[in-house]
Amino acid sequence: MRLGLPVLAARRRHVLFSPARVLVTGFALLILVGTVLLSLPVSSATGQSVGVVNALFTATSAVCVTGLVVLDTAGDFSLFGQIVILSLIQIGGLGITVLSVAVALILGRRVSLRERVVLQEAFGQWAPAGMVRLVQEVLKVTVVIEGTGALILFLRFLGDYPPLRAAWLAVFHAISAFANAGFDLFHVSLKPFATDPVVVLTVAALLMVGGIGFTVIQDLRRTRLHWHRLSLHSRMALATTACLVAGGFAAVLALEWSNPKTLGALPPLARPLAAFFTAVTPRTAGFEVIPTGELRPVTLLLVIALMYIGASPGGTGGGIKTTTFATVVLTIRAAVRGWEDVHVWGRRLPNDLLRKAWVIAAIAAGWVLLVTATLLVTEGRDLTPILFETTSAFGTVGLSTGITPDLTTAGKLLIALMMYTGRVGPLTLAVALAERRAPAPDVQFPDERVMIG
Repeated sequence: MRLGLPVLAARRRHVLFSPARVLVTGFALLILVGTVLLSLPVSSATGQSVGVVNALFTATSAVCVTGLVVLDTAGDFSLFGQIVILSLIQIGGLGITVLSVAVALILGRRVSLRERVVLQEAFGQWAPAGMVRLVQEVLKVTVVIEGTGALILFLRFLGDYPPLRAAWLAVFHAISAFANAGFDLFHVSLKPFATDPVVVLTVAALLMVGGIGFTVIQDLRRTRLHWHRLSLHSRMALATTACLVAGGFAAVLALEWSNPKTLGALPPLARPLAAFFTAVTPRTAGFEVIPTGELRPVTLLLVIALMYIGASPGGTGGGIKTTTFATVVLTIRAAVRGWEDVHVWGRRLPNDLLRKAWVIAAIAAGWVLLVTATLLVTEGRDLTPILFETTSAFGTVGLSTGITPDLTTAGKLLIALMMYTGRVGPLTLAVALAERRAPAPDVQFPDERVMIG
């Protein structure tokens, strides 16, 4: 029995400090720190605390790079509060583990195997090898892309604002866009720039690059943009992203062209630009150039679907992820055609990958429906705005039909929980909560069929 005690202790430590639990706990602690800082009077524009619930909601939205707000970031928070929010966005977008490894590299400390395994979980990699190099790439890419975006926005804002104000606006929105956060300092998101191609296209580019995932960005750099040299993951992520954006653009343009409250309010030449941005922003961004609450019901349904899918793995966005959606679609295609295997571009997808994709999609759908049903009881509103709000929180998107500030305390807490779930990932959270790694049965049970369909 004594020989078994060290083994049991090791197993308990393994479960306690498993990668999934480290990620889940890390984000929770960061939200807690953000809540404390944002609830301080110095964070408020009025000098009075915004309240714990509002601070918790804002901190969760920032850490989970969502963008749903119950308070006006520009009007209700002081410069200190805005800096705290931006810091939470940057840390939440990159991930706590990435920053801890970066600090370790700066201090010359060796990165432990446990940290590499956590990074592997965070970026959805298959092995812990090369994680330190990936972190270095992530930091370089982040600095270059955010710096470039900030410079372009600064030159654009310089004509409308004093230099210091233009610089702050440029840095804030470049970081918020690349992290797919959606926080803004213009009170009304990017609606004043709906016809401005410089602002719209710059922000859209930051959103898309941040959403495709650092693994894909690294792969693109390695292969020098050669399509056939890219990994299957990169090709699936890029192809799915392109299809979703193109399809969303065409649908929004057709459905909202004559809507006098959305695209119809813009000059005809500016409508394609706004439609393109509206197709990009549900990919977990949260910025808007036309009022989301005025979209037609069918367009809202389309946006809900795009928010549910979300960005790509290893990026700064939420949702079930583009490759998960693509895997589900490919599985359906194989089943309809009677194929035994699921294959794409000359590669076969393993069965464990197919199961994981369906589990993620099912857990996400069930969680969204459960929270939606609960909010229908607590908020007393119609289904569409509640489902939209819930899906936006899960996808860490930040778009809203306008009900966020009027949520009850229970509603705010539920949406905050949904944002947290969407950021850490539904499967990661489920594994972290139920991680016991029970051994599989030694007996292989006999087959028996049930009727399906």
